[in-house]
Amino acid sequence: MAEGAVQSIEISAAPADVFSVLADLPTYPEWITAMRSVTVTAERDDGLAERALFEVDAMVKVISYELEYEYEVPHRITWTALPGNDITEMEGSYDLTELEDGGTEVVYALKVDYSFPLPGFLRRQAEKQLVGTALRGLKKRVEEVQTA
Repeated sequence: MAEGAVQSIEISAAPADVFSVLADLPTYPEWITAMRSVTVTAERDDGLAERALFEVDAMVKVISYELEYEYEVPHRITWTALPGNDITEMEGSYDLTELEDGGTEVVYALKVDYSFPLPGFLRRQAEKQLVGTALRGLKKRVEEVQTA
C-alpha cells in the first residue's frame, strides 16, 4: 500500500452537520473539483451508502473505482476500494472531532495504489492535491449549507 496523505481542517459546524455533508456522496462533484461523478450502487438500511462508483480526474488520467463504506455516525467514515482497472488498493477515512468551540476538526487520510505505472512523486502529489482540495471544498460546502 502507498504511503498516503493526511491533512486536517477546522470547520465552524458540529460534527453531525459535517458528517451529513460527507455522507451525501452524490453531491461530491459539486464541491470536490476533481470529482466527475458519484453513483451510489448499494445502500444500508439507514440510508447511508454501502458502495459507490466514482469517476475522478487524477491529473494524469480519469480513473474509475468502486468504494465500500463503513460508518461511526457522526464521527468517522472509512472506505476501501474494490479491485478494479484503475486502482489496485485504496483506503481512506474522515475522522471528525468536536472542538471546544462547537466546531469540528476533520482529519482526512487517503492511500492509493494505482494499477498503472505512476512515479511515486506524482502519486504523492495527486493524493496531497485531492486531500487538500477536498477539505477546502468540504469547509466551503458545510458553511454554505449552514447559511442556506
